Amino acid sequence: MIEMIVETLVVGPFASNCYIVGSESSKRGIIIDPGAEAKAILSTVKSLGLTIPLIVVTHTHIDHVGALTPVKDETGAEFALHGAEEGPGVLSRMLSSMSGGSLSQLPKPDRLLKDGDAIGVDDLNFTVLYTPGHSPDGISLYGHEVVFTGDALFNYGIGRTDFPGCSYDQLMDSIQHKLMTLPDKTIVYPGHGPSSTIGEERKGNPFLLF
Repeated sequence: MIEMIVETLVVGPFASNCYIVGSESSKRGIIIDPGAEAKAILSTVKSLGLTIPLIVVTHTHIDHVGALTPVKDETGAEFALHGAEEGPGVLSRMLSSMSGGSLSQLPKPDRLLKDGDAIGVDDLNFTVLYTPGHSPDGISLYGHEVVFTGDALFNYGIGRTDFPGCSYDQLMDSIQHKLMTLPDKTIVYPGHGPSSTIGEERKGNPFLLF
């Protein structure tokens, strides 16, 4: 098994989780969901001794892409997202207004992802799981016994589905058929809040107890 760095930063007014995932051997890595506080993200990358050739966003809500442009500009990294929604949608614009910020067009993605794609850097290899419902473009990244779930699945919670572009039925289908099929020991790194495991969520998440 490879030695993998996973550093969690809680950023911005919505307390979003930005993940810096690095290879101990190559000292290169991936930033997942640079939602805010670009300086803090870049400072952490530097302190870990990493270079970042790839940025992946789990979905394009403002609290997950707010620092994308400055982080991409500084690192020169390629940017990847699911192709369902390349620009900020209604919800992103609404959240941006609520937070007192502004959200312009996202940088043009270097790669559009789809379900089942492989993505990674050096010995970091993840499978893209298309997990819409909280947003039309929602994805999770699974590999190395961990899964980054964005706002699909939380520690004893699930993503909101009461905003434009959301679908409760679609989200539950994503969770049941893409995430609950993973091994129990899989560590869940969500878009907000503490980590969990698939086994813990299967047994105790009140939204999944039918």
